[in-house]
Amino acid sequence: MATLAQTPATIGPSTEIPTYHQVPETSLDLDWADLATLDLSQFDLPGGKTRLATQLFDAIQNIGFFYITNFGLSQEDVDQQFSIGQQIFKLPIEEKLKFRAELENGDYNGYKPTGLREISPGVFDKTEIFNIPKFIPALERPQPDIVSQNRPIIESFARHIHENIVRKLLILLAIIIELPEDYFLNVHRYEEKSDCHLRYMKYHRRSEEENERAAGIWSKGHTDFGSLTLLFRQPVAALQVRTPEGEWKWVKPYPESITVNLADSLQFLTNGFLESSIHRVVAPPPDQRDIDRLGVLYFVRPEDNLELRPVVSELLHRLGYDQTPDQSAVGITAGEWVKARVAKGVDKGEARSEIGEQPIIGGVVARYYD
Repeated sequence: MATLAQTPATIGPSTEIPTYHQVPETSLDLDWADLATLDLSQFDLPGGKTRLATQLFDAIQNIGFFYITNFGLSQEDVDQQFSIGQQIFKLPIEEKLKFRAELENGDYNGYKPTGLREISPGVFDKTEIFNIPKFIPALERPQPDIVSQNRPIIESFARHIHENIVRKLLILLAIIIELPEDYFLNVHRYEEKSDCHLRYMKYHRRSEEENERAAGIWSKGHTDFGSLTLLFRQPVAALQVRTPEGEWKWVKPYPESITVNLADSLQFLTNGFLESSIHRVVAPPPDQRDIDRLGVLYFVRPEDNLELRPVVSELLHRLGYDQTPDQSAVGITAGEWVKARVAKGVDKGEARSEIGEQPIIGGVVARYYD
């Protein structure tokens, strides 16, 4: 694959971004989830979209997670983003806090420090996050020097994801729902305001005592807020998906892949046909437990003003999804849903381990799973 950047990036006047080396995978044979793999190089071939849509349809009937490969980014491109994330989190805390996200007001862009969420009684999260919104005038904001000086590389990476990966996935989903191919594209336009963002994320290692007190849970089972979540290959095993039978399976770091999962907005827009995937993060296996877990992700969310009302589709009618109990968020926009979920995520009071359902907005609840 061609790389995005042909010249070294810098994090200062004369300092190159360090080369990033991915850590080794676990040597343990875990109970891995059986996930489908979509080869996006097939998309533009004759009949390719139809074949991929059929494959994706089968995959989401089983579990709302799947891998994609051949997505137009080299491992060098991906590792460069891991290195940028690593450098951001190495900044002094006082510097990072200058860019703290206004989470309590529902704004997820910027920096989230550790310790804002109570995972279980007396045990708080050890997760740092830095979110970068879409590169459009309406969402411009101050950034650390590391981000500002490397904006061309970061923006090129983020735009490639949206325009060359997300676009294809949204077309495949429209084909599955038997809608015009551009249906979902028209409510996920890059130049329009939405909460799509590129995320650098760091789970700091925990002591054995901390893991025991939290029952090995780093993030309780939950669904994501938007349409799709893209997770670039993360060698430290910690992500688990919940099967329709209620079992937890590990997600294997498949080589040169992105792990993709469906999220809330698609569930609302299809009245439950496309189910928001349930997943959690747990303590890594013993041979990776002393490693910090660094991640690079991209979150796809509809335009802020889109009402989360079920679409009219022959497929949904044929399968009876227009007659099922209402799983939509009629009257709630995508922007309102995201802001409400973000703000609820840092609510003080009851530990997340004690919560099964959490009212969000307009009578719609978020559910959490053990």
